[in-house]
Amino acid sequence: MTHTRYAFVKANWHSDIVDRALDGFLELIPADLVDVFDVPGAFEMPLLARDLAQTGRYAAVACAAFVVDGGIYRHDFVAQGVVDGLMRAGLDTGIPVLSVSLTPHQYQETDHHNAIYRENFVEKGREAAHAALKITATHAILSQTT
Repeated sequence: MTHTRYAFVKANWHSDIVDRALDGFLELIPADLVDVFDVPGAFEMPLLARDLAQTGRYAAVACAAFVVDGGIYRHDFVAQGVVDGLMRAGLDTGIPVLSVSLTPHQYQETDHHNAIYRENFVEKGREAAHAALKITATHAILSQTT
C-alpha cells in the first residue's frame, strides 16, 4: 500500500519559531497531503507520533519543537527523551518519524535570535520534507521488489 499523506506534529512552546518548520515542509509537500497536529510541548510529541504512525495513514511523520535552556538544565533531558522517543516510534511502527527538534545552548529571547531560529526552522522543515519524500520513494521501491 502506497501512502501519500504526511503528518506534521508541532509543539506549541515557541510556536512563533516552531511553526516556521511547517512553512518549510509545505514548500515541498502540498498542504492538502499534510495533516497538522499541535501538542503542548516537545515531550508530548513521541506518543502522538507513534499513534499517528500506527494508523497506517501516513508515509512519514515529522515532528518539530524548540527546546531551550531554561537555566535548570532540564532541556538536555527533555531533548534526549524526545529524540529517543521519536526514533523508537519510527522503529516500532516501521513508519519514518522525522525530528525537526532544535536545542540551542546559546538561545536568548531577542529579536535577533528569534529571526535566526525562525529561518533555521524553515530550512529544517524543508530538510524534513526532502527526507520524507526520499524515504517514501525508497519504501515504494522496496515494496515493488517484495
